[in-house]
Amino acid sequence: MTKPKIYTMSFAKVYPLYIAKAERKGRTKAEVDKIICWLTGYSQEELQIQLAKQTDFETFFAEAPDLHPSRSLIKGIICGVRVEDIVEDTMQNIRYMDKLIDELAKGNAMEKILRA
Repeated sequence: MTKPKIYTMSFAKVYPLYIAKAERKGRTKAEVDKIICWLTGYSQEELQIQLAKQTDFETFFAEAPDLHPSRSLIKGIICGVRVEDIVEDTMQNIRYMDKLIDELAKGNAMEKILRA
């Protein structure tokens, strides 16, 4: 079985799209970074290193220092699929990130997005 194309896509190519989506709705790059760091456990510096290395999505999540335990509280539909029903870990983590960026763009408070 072949891997989904997103696994081999560079995270650095999608990252500006996350920022653009947030900024179109009046949110900031700093908020996008905070969400990504919360989800993955990367520090700001480690995130910048991953971006500079053009790390693919699969490696980005495989090397994540500390995937947040509260990520399982992320529920809802993204790309027509319920994130809580996705079985494969890497795909579920990618969709968790997509869902969090969507919540940011919809104007949700950071405390709610970060499941605080």
